[in-house]
This record gives sequence, structure tokens and C-alpha cells, in this order.
Amino acid sequence: MLVNQAAALMGASAVGMGAFGAHALKESLNASGMTATYQTAVLYHLVHSCAVLSVRDDGWRLPAKAWVVGTILFSGSLYGLALGAPRWTGAITPVGGFCFILGWLANY
Repeated sequence: MLVNQAAALMGASAVGMGAFGAHALKESLNASGMTATYQTAVLYHLVHSCAVLSVRDDGWRLPAKAWVVGTILFSGSLYGLALGAPRWTGAITPVGGFCFILGWLANY
């Protein structure tokens, strides 16, 4: 149950962030040159929401945990950068990417 709830929250928030970026933030993202960064955050957020949804809901398995943490770190840091967070925030992004990779490899 918790895995499905996490996937639902992740998916809904990914769609919301995408819509927010496409409408409310469009001008500021274009002006700062951060549109592609924001779009990357939304893409990985949505893809890994679907990945979490694919995990059998018999408890928190490693792939689901890794993808949830990866989304928070990877997409969260990119959202932050796109919205003006300090540049050091970008150092968090690869840690989230590692979590994504770990989640995929845990299915092997």
C-alpha cells in the first residue's frame, strides 16, 4: 500500500510541477536559461514515479526506496537550481542519479 501511495504522490506532484513550469514559471525559466534543467527534473520525476508504481507492493523493496530518494535528490536539486538555489545545490544531483542507477540495478 505504501509503495502505491508513494507512486501516486510522486506522479501527481510530477504533473503539477510540469504544469507549474510550463505556465506560471515559463517566462522566468526562459529568462534565466533554466528551462531545460527544469524539464529534465520533471522528466526524471515522472519516469521514476512510474517505476515506483511498477514495484510489487509487498513492502518497501530496495528499488522503490532508491527511486523515491533519487527523485527527491535528483529532481529536487534540479528544481532548486532552476528556481535560483545556490549553485552548490548541483552537487546533490549526482547522488540522486546514483540512487536511480542503484534502483535499476537492484532489479537485476
